[in-house]
Amino acid sequence: MKLTGTDIHLIELIGDNTNAGVTGIAKLAGVTKGAVSQKLKQLEKKGIIAKAEDPENLSRSLVSLTSKGKVAYFAHKHWHETMDGGFNRYYNTLTKEKTETIEEFLGKLEKLLAGLLAVEK
Repeated sequence: MKLTGTDIHLIELIGDNTNAGVTGIAKLAGVTKGAVSQKLKQLEKKGIIAKAEDPENLSRSLVSLTSKGKVAYFAHKHWHETMDGGFNRYYNTLTKEKTETIEEFLGKLEKLLAGLLAVEK
């Protein structure tokens, strides 16, 4: 089964926020409730998530990970720990001057990209 980057990050949001509702997930993801609902339907068909009525609010669905979803969630967490940990170890060996250069470069890149994105709109 193939999962997209959007899928895995939605799985991560659900795993980090157990029993969240669709509206809550949409707010956390910064997208519309409709967009989240469509993705959740796809993940439900793949057996990654399950929806259940909230016993305290019958008009609300709670979203949770199935066993398959938990495998994807923990595999993704492990990947981040491995990748981020390696980067952090490397970054911590850099001199102050090198980290300042990197931060300056990334700041300028961020401004450049923000300007390009503003032009596209």
